[in-house]
Amino acid sequence: MAGMIFIASLIVALALVHKPLGDHMYRVYTTTRHNVVERGVYRLLGVRADAEQSWGVYARSLLAFSVISVLVVYGIQRLQDKLPLSLGMAPVTDHIAWNTAISFVTNTNWQSYSGESTMGHLAQMAALAVQNFVSAAVGMAVAVALVRGFARRKSETIGNFWVDLVRGTIRILLPIAFVGALILVAGGLIQNFSGVHEITTLTGGTQGITGGPVASQEVIKELGTNGGGFYNVNSAHPFENATSWTNWFEIFLILVIPFALPRTFGKMVGQVRQGYAILAVMGILALASVLLTNAFELGGHATVPQAVGAAMEGKELRFGVSNSATFGAATTLTSTGAVDSFHDSYTPFGGMMTMFNMMLGEVAPGGVGAGLYGMLVLAVITVFVAGLMVGRTPEYLGKKIGAREIKLASLYFLVTPTLVLIGTAFAMGSSEQRASMLNSGPHGLSEILYAFTSASNNNGSAFAGLTVNTPWYDVALGLCMVFGRFVPIILVLALAGSLARQKPVPEGAGTLPTHRPLFVGMVVGVTIILVALTFLPALALGPIAEGLS
Repeated sequence: MAGMIFIASLIVALALVHKPLGDHMYRVYTTTRHNVVERGVYRLLGVRADAEQSWGVYARSLLAFSVISVLVVYGIQRLQDKLPLSLGMAPVTDHIAWNTAISFVTNTNWQSYSGESTMGHLAQMAALAVQNFVSAAVGMAVAVALVRGFARRKSETIGNFWVDLVRGTIRILLPIAFVGALILVAGGLIQNFSGVHEITTLTGGTQGITGGPVASQEVIKELGTNGGGFYNVNSAHPFENATSWTNWFEIFLILVIPFALPRTFGKMVGQVRQGYAILAVMGILALASVLLTNAFELGGHATVPQAVGAAMEGKELRFGVSNSATFGAATTLTSTGAVDSFHDSYTPFGGMMTMFNMMLGEVAPGGVGAGLYGMLVLAVITVFVAGLMVGRTPEYLGKKIGAREIKLASLYFLVTPTLVLIGTAFAMGSSEQRASMLNSGPHGLSEILYAFTSASNNNGSAFAGLTVNTPWYDVALGLCMVFGRFVPIILVLALAGSLARQKPVPEGAGTLPTHRPLFVGMVVGVTIILVALTFLPALALGPIAEGLS
């Protein structure tokens, strides 16, 4: 009952902020006025803020910014011993620095290291926390560019990347993060520049506990659906997540922007009801996942879990089973990847749900920005399937979905499964890489399948049973993060450019209404069927085989 109240209160809170936040983001991305701070940033970058970009220029700007970001984050890590606030930390090794730079720039935040013993305060703030803001802003910019593609008529441009990036950071992420950080500090999270404190444990031993600017990084790691923790145990650490109500607040931060963006979409295309349809698809998938994950973890189908009434292994007593399961579902339904419990210790079907959430493409509601543009691509595929059924050229929001559009949408969907399955196959085919598994058999396969699913979907969470701080895994997973992030983005921007050039097609008798329950159900069905056809064999060999045994 407490778990159900926890979930219900989250739904109510998200419903209350859906309209005001969605409307605010609509104003941010559609106004023609630039504030003083933004104009200063544009002058520093040498950007003409009022100049629109074609999809190709938009994509090149995004890629150039990302390459520079990777080099800066890599450089800070490699030089951290020569920088202030290093706490005496040695330079990060080359393969871990590469993996981490790619990870944070792609909004994945996969961590193959222990933050408190690897990164000094400056590296945490100037490299990692900064990327938590701008990588999230990049995702929002791409989503808005795609929405402009649907909204514009006979246009060769889809906006200005630099303007979208700066506005998303300054007007949306920074204000919410500032207020959220104060709330987290009030809840018990730390925010300081202290070094390592040596304490005596209850058993008489000593332990070093590192302080730092934790609350400011924690708030944007959740708000920007990033997920990288200041500490190795992430949001299970009391300095990152102190109480059950901060746990609730962090889940709220994870979901608040992705669930508000459909409102922004509806306002920008001039049909709010279209936004509600997309929101309904996200909500149905998300609620089903949260309830199923809770059921599998509370059911605890194994000897010990049945004896104690639930699967408590790997979970914090401060949060309990239900709230931990809800957190795990929320972070894998989005691209957050933060953890307050360890998914390797979940029941087989509970662990499968966290994998399945990512395999959906993280569209329910998905990452900040990435969830919306992923869901819109699935909507395009759905109207194409519906058009085939009735023998009519499919349309969505007045735009024809022709050969070019459906090719781009199909390629978008195929990128991630290709990376996941090929990466898993290579790892399982090598005895050296299998040696990194903590477990053998189906659970060992799940550990590797989870790792490549997480990296390729830019989630960043781990099963916590696989040793990945090896050169092979750092390089392989880093490549999955790069291709899993930027290839879909390029395809989405190309789709936006193709749609923007079209003139609207008037609705006819054969036009499929895309704001009604029928369409909502079709998108839900297409999403689940596509995932099932793609990943069911791998899941059958991993978590399903383990669960049935």
